[in-house]
Amino acid sequence: MIYAAIDIGASSGRVIIGELQEGKLAVQEIHRFANGFMQRNGHCYWDIDHLLEQILQGLQKVKALGYDCCTVGIDTWAVDYVLLDEKGSRLREVISYRDKRTENTMEKLTQTVSKETIYQKTGIQFLPFNTIYQLYEEDQELLRKTAQILMVPDYLGYCLTGKAAAEITNVSTTQLLNPSTGKFDPELLKAVSVKAQQFPPLTEPGQELGMIRNEWFPAYDLPACRVITVATHDTASAVLSAPGINNDWAYISSGTWSLIGMENETPIINKLALKNNYTNERGANNTIRFLKNIIGMWVIQEIRRQLREDYNFQELAEEAGKTKPFQQFINLNDDRFLNPDDMIKEIQHYCRETFQQIPHTAGELACCIYSNLAIIYAIAISELETITGKNIQQLHIIGGGAQNDFLNQLTADMSGKTVYAGPAEATAIGNLLMQMIAAKEIKDVNQARKTVRNSFPIKVFLPKDTDRSAIIQSYHQTVLKALSK
Repeated sequence: MIYAAIDIGASSGRVIIGELQEGKLAVQEIHRFANGFMQRNGHCYWDIDHLLEQILQGLQKVKALGYDCCTVGIDTWAVDYVLLDEKGSRLREVISYRDKRTENTMEKLTQTVSKETIYQKTGIQFLPFNTIYQLYEEDQELLRKTAQILMVPDYLGYCLTGKAAAEITNVSTTQLLNPSTGKFDPELLKAVSVKAQQFPPLTEPGQELGMIRNEWFPAYDLPACRVITVATHDTASAVLSAPGINNDWAYISSGTWSLIGMENETPIINKLALKNNYTNERGANNTIRFLKNIIGMWVIQEIRRQLREDYNFQELAEEAGKTKPFQQFINLNDDRFLNPDDMIKEIQHYCRETFQQIPHTAGELACCIYSNLAIIYAIAISELETITGKNIQQLHIIGGGAQNDFLNQLTADMSGKTVYAGPAEATAIGNLLMQMIAAKEIKDVNQARKTVRNSFPIKVFLPKDTDRSAIIQSYHQTVLKALSK
């Protein structure tokens, strides 16, 4: 049996096929493509038609390899959505969460419904681009014409099969779903002028969506594809592949964003979780991903894009290793770094405003970012232990960031935890594993994680002696000064 994972992130997408061979998961990337938002008419849009075309190209390559049939799962980022009319046609291009339309929306909405109430109802972290704030700013005329609201991966599945679902791991990020009732919250829906009927039926990971309608795509030679609704939120798929054992582990899903958290059976919704802005998103197998969304490789991606020299990410990490870490302290979660016109200048302005050494070279800039990410990770891990009452022994770094040995070692040093790095293609692997569970080729999540441990190399980073308390104290002092300006 062959399985195809369509894994689309904010900066790139890939089609990866996988199969079990003697108890090990063998994977092969067969198609990779760029992704990114476009600026047009004052807004940031995703080219959703480009993504659909790339999916079809990838599946055509599956057929060219000699596979006449396969199952398919699609995962993407969260919070963004598509509006469809009664005929199933898209009403408008898909606006990106990095669009500036929601810059002040959280403050406006929470004047109507308090933060405490929203958190008690949803348990979801407050981020300015959450779906609830995007819908609040939505064109009211378009909303009146909207028959269905689909999250991005659900829309791509709809384009392929003609069938609509609201997969729950992605829908849970909207800040509209009540984890206690398992349904959309009526008060919050009313606050954003949306009705529950405008969403398709809620669906758990592992359900069959339908067959791809090959006749709709005559220009492509496609295999017979059965689409499985996997954990469509890329982080949920990634966490499924985290090779943790027992209950004393946490994870960092490291990509464009860094998601730091633990897997729980029930939500944690209390004042401390709200104060530290932790979220309770649905995971595979009826779990709760209790985590914090932290800016991740987005900053280094932007710096790399703006540098005059052409560095790949490994070379940037090598350049960073030639520079002394912890020379600047920067709150990378500040909204000013969400989508600035010039990331390098924004970093330098922050350092200038806070009277710190200004990074100039590629190595200095990269080291600055990696150092502060490691500090932010360590702070989040400490918060996580306090809120959950658990002592974390293992820290699993999964996703693309798992390949960054320099950052992995800094993270081990600052957190004082043993870091296990890998697998790098965690999201696609989790996507494949969910399909295999659905097909009953893998029994459950525990067997899935055992398969990961047997199939992929995991690097180990032991914490070195570091004056982590003094570094974190300096970070807090500098960040507080910046906030007071």
